[in-house]
Amino acid sequence: MRKFLQKMLSGTVIRLANKYSSKPDRQRVHEALSVLMHKIRKEPGKRGLLINFNHDSKVVIFSDQHKGARNFNDDFALSEKNYLAALHYYNQENYLYCNLGDSEELWKNKLEHVIKKNKATFEAEKLFLKRGAFVKIFGNHDLYWDNDPLAGFTLEKVYGQKMKVYEGVILRLLVSGTPLSVLMTHGHQGDLQSDGNWFSKWFVSIIWGPFQAYLRINPNTPAYDSQLKSEHNMIMYDWTAKQSDLVLITGHTHQPVFNSLTHLERIYIQLDAARKSGDTVTVQKIEAELMAGKVSGETSERLEYSKNTYFNTGCCCFSDGDITGIELEGGKIRLVKWKSDGKHNSKRIILEEAGFDTLLDT
Repeated sequence: MRKFLQKMLSGTVIRLANKYSSKPDRQRVHEALSVLMHKIRKEPGKRGLLINFNHDSKVVIFSDQHKGARNFNDDFALSEKNYLAALHYYNQENYLYCNLGDSEELWKNKLEHVIKKNKATFEAEKLFLKRGAFVKIFGNHDLYWDNDPLAGFTLEKVYGQKMKVYEGVILRLLVSGTPLSVLMTHGHQGDLQSDGNWFSKWFVSIIWGPFQAYLRINPNTPAYDSQLKSEHNMIMYDWTAKQSDLVLITGHTHQPVFNSLTHLERIYIQLDAARKSGDTVTVQKIEAELMAGKVSGETSERLEYSKNTYFNTGCCCFSDGDITGIELEGGKIRLVKWKSDGKHNSKRIILEEAGFDTLLDT
């Protein structure tokens, strides 16, 4: 019966999840980002951190793990192995780890269940904290860390020491003598369906969560929510385009974006170039990857970008177990994917790479 209902209802359920997951409002998003940036710069340490980034600094950014209770509505379960492998690698390489929120799925689950079932990931994150190299940002699905009076006590219990969760962080770089700021936040601010909206939380916890658990559907596929994700990404890009020497990195949409283009859009650009040059080997390789659904992201003809100012980490809960994130290291920014190699190992794959100089206004 479950398989029959999966086949009959999966499309409808995902469309419903799409409908109630996001409703970005341009003015609200722009105002929220401007206010956050101003607060961090004016009062660093209150709503967010100001961190100086030099030529020796290394930062990795992940978001949207949505750690659950290891039941059938736990979108993170398949990705845990890749996430743990990634954290081991970055800790060994002395990276600063910035988690951009929705790390814990608290709309569907009770916090104590999430903590109990995710001890390994909390222990891995704790290793960064012990080095003073862990920044935790809250999102809309783990807003508890920002607004519950017991959050500080719970954090100390989970991580073994006192820590604070922020709304954002600004990295300050000097690139070719020009100051560059990198604002990082979850990205739900100004989203009418996510920014503190009680109905969305009720729908996910009471309706969607149990239904997803029964049907065993993970909506985090490359085809999920493409129109609204592209709209939200476009709104955030539009805000960055109005700024000077500023880069925005967010999560929230679960859609990897690099240099203001989704990864899938860049793949199509590469495919077009290969076709024009007669590179049949590359054409066949890219077409095979597209047909197999191995490329995460969406594309939309409505998105037209001209500045390399907006990036999105993607997520750590794709339905195939892959995770994506952003690296800042060695004068470069990278979009990376961690993927199982089919032999019980996880492999780091560089999807996109660009120099910091390409992020400056020209």
